[in-house]
Amino acid sequence: MDSQDNGSRSPRKARGRPRDWEDKTAQNTIKSLDRAMEVFEFLSERQGMALSTISDEMGQSPSTVYRVLVTLEGRGLVEFDAEEQLWHIGARAFTIGARFLRRTSLVDRARPVMRRLMEATGETANLGVEKEGQVLFLSQVETHANIRAFFPPGTLSAMHASGIGKALLAQMDEDRLSRRLEGGLQSFTPRTITDRIALQEDLARIRARGYSVDDEERNLGMRCIAAPVFDAAGEALAGISVSGPTSRVTADALDRLSRPVIEAARTLTEAIGGQVTRQP
Repeated sequence: MDSQDNGSRSPRKARGRPRDWEDKTAQNTIKSLDRAMEVFEFLSERQGMALSTISDEMGQSPSTVYRVLVTLEGRGLVEFDAEEQLWHIGARAFTIGARFLRRTSLVDRARPVMRRLMEATGETANLGVEKEGQVLFLSQVETHANIRAFFPPGTLSAMHASGIGKALLAQMDEDRLSRRLEGGLQSFTPRTITDRIALQEDLARIRARGYSVDDEERNLGMRCIAAPVFDAAGEALAGISVSGPTSRVTADALDRLSRPVIEAARTLTEAIGGQVTRQP
């Protein structure tokens, strides 16, 4: 009887999904929402855009684009600079993105590795990736010491003046590296490397030894040691680092502190199914 009853039952509907889940035709899409997401994604590719530029390049009417932007602004997803008359991605977009990052393999798997790195070195551990030619810090495990480095998630930093940034630059081919450096090298401290040839020489040393050093190049009194994390294709996906005051991260301690950083990068590479193709 049980088998007959089971056979007469209708197929169980997947929880959280409607019956027409597989139907992706226009009747099951919200056109206004789809249009809004097109505008949002288009704006996210630029640092700031005027209404007329968005309208012209997307081929949509200014009134339609304006209504979309005002709606997104109300949710904090975009922001309007009244002085420059430009629209930008808003802080709420990062907040939502950060929630996604918490469930991604890289960030999730990095947390225990970063925690062990912090405990092994006594310094703050950081995780960062490249984002439009800058380093975007994704996660941090702070040291218990009173004086510490602080790079909260969402912080952006120039690649040439960052330990993680230089670790990633050192793994790029010549064409990609040239594109990243074509805008010039901004000076942040007297120790920032602003000469392109000098930076390339530093990157060669980084490749040879397997780790980079930000030697007060972004902030005086702070040093950072970083190593690259590789994906399944053997390409540098992210960087992991420790950073702290020069009073603790001394020049003499660089070799000692670099070893756990390199080991943490290799452990995280393995944890995400990556492979190291460039050995120091």
